[in-house]
Amino acid sequence: MLPLWLKAAFWGLVAGSALLVGAAAGYFARVSQRIIAAIMAFGAGVLISALSFDLMDEAYRQGGFDSTAIGFVGGAAVYTAANLYLARRGAKHRKRSGKQQPSESEASGSGMAMAVGALLDGIPESIAIGVSMIHGGAVSAVAVAAIFLSNIPEGLSSSAGMKKSGRSRAYIFGLWGGIAFISGLASLAGYSVFSRFSAEVIAATTAVAAGAILAMISDTMMPEAFEHAHNLAGLITVLGFLIAFILTKLGS
Repeated sequence: MLPLWLKAAFWGLVAGSALLVGAAAGYFARVSQRIIAAIMAFGAGVLISALSFDLMDEAYRQGGFDSTAIGFVGGAAVYTAANLYLARRGAKHRKRSGKQQPSESEASGSGMAMAVGALLDGIPESIAIGVSMIHGGAVSAVAVAAIFLSNIPEGLSSSAGMKKSGRSRAYIFGLWGGIAFISGLASLAGYSVFSRFSAEVIAATTAVAAGAILAMISDTMMPEAFEHAHNLAGLITVLGFLIAFILTKLGS
């Protein structure tokens, strides 16, 4: 039987591996931007549902309103500050599938900024998976499923945009493969590090992840979804939300 810390790493790696699946689809398949946008909208709905009914609900149950509220706003604030910094370095459009992403010749250092930005997007989700295993030792299947489903359009859209901006195949798959691996390490850290803290700290950490995820959805996923899916973006987002909501109720 595997130790819990290894299980945490495994589930983080599983959720992160969807980035590679999406990257392969975005790089090798000819997927229209409207389809990419629709998939992105669906993934956003899945994540919104998961953070609402899984992460935030669990944070409130463990730590009450104060810890949850402080963590939620704090997570969004930290993510936004880091995202603003990276946007100035060329990573503003890292999840766009069109020609918005700059090449290295157009913006020196943008490749590294996009790599760090992609890492910034994935770390909160992975930590949340590890933290979900602290009480009871069982992973939140809903969180893993939601993050896996949402990671596919993230990898798909980003890799399509990276290919159009002239990034090499080695860069694209090296980036997403590295982030998938780091996702496993982040999930391991979420379990190993925060299991030593009080329920209030664990609750705040869960809420921090939820706040960062919601800020990420607003800043990087919804712009891509709306630009090409247009008026259908809202409906598709609702469908993603509903699917994750059903998974939440089936898992409870």
